[in-house]
Amino acid sequence: YSFDGVLAIGLLIICTCAYMRHIPKLREWLLTEKKGLMGVLYKASIIGTRLHWMVSLSCIAMSLYILILK
Repeated sequence: YSFDGVLAIGLLIICTCAYMRHIPKLREWLLTEKKGLMGVLYKASIIGTRLHWMVSLSCIAMSLYILILK
């Protein structure tokens, strides 16, 4: 396990939850609970929605790091 792998998984979770937030059925089903594991997914969706430009820049930087340096 490596730190860059953890960062990549974190970015993927944030991006996925932000995408699921825009689908009404998934939003009702997954992103309504604010405690426990579902609360973490809820908070990830909020981060992905509010900081979308920083998340997208982070995804681009991570992809360049993985493709070029690793």
